[in-house]
Amino acid sequence: MKQIILTLCAVVCTLTSFGQTPNAHGDNIVGVYMTQYNGDKGKVRVPRNADGTYNARTIWAENPYDKKGNRRKDVKNPDKALRGEYIDNILLIENLRYLPNEQKWGEAKIYDPNTGMKVNASAEFESAECLKVRGTFMGFGVTLRWVRVEE
Repeated sequence: MKQIILTLCAVVCTLTSFGQTPNAHGDNIVGVYMTQYNGDKGKVRVPRNADGTYNARTIWAENPYDKKGNRRKDVKNPDKALRGEYIDNILLIENLRYLPNEQKWGEAKIYDPNTGMKVNASAEFESAECLKVRGTFMGFGVTLRWVRVEE
């Protein structure tokens, strides 16, 4: 009888895991992603914060230097104290929340260092390796696709 119960539990656990999508758990977003926006390639790290939200920060830029050979900085940041940050260390999304009923992430802002603007942010997986990140402002939006890479 004990073996039958253990077998049933194993079957139920296996069957329930088959139906899960990458959007099924908040921590599935944690990782490193390759990004591309306006011709600029970079890598973004998404960690889980202590309060259960998620941030996204650039950790690498393909072209970190300007034409004069100086490291590029976040010169368009509306917060003057952050204009000295190098482009490979910019906080892009802060306090992104997992919305379990919708199986996606949202209720945050995404920062565009090309314009200096912060707009509404949401994210959801298109596949296990492709995170669709959307920034919207007054009904208009841009969708980016971040591809998961090894750290």
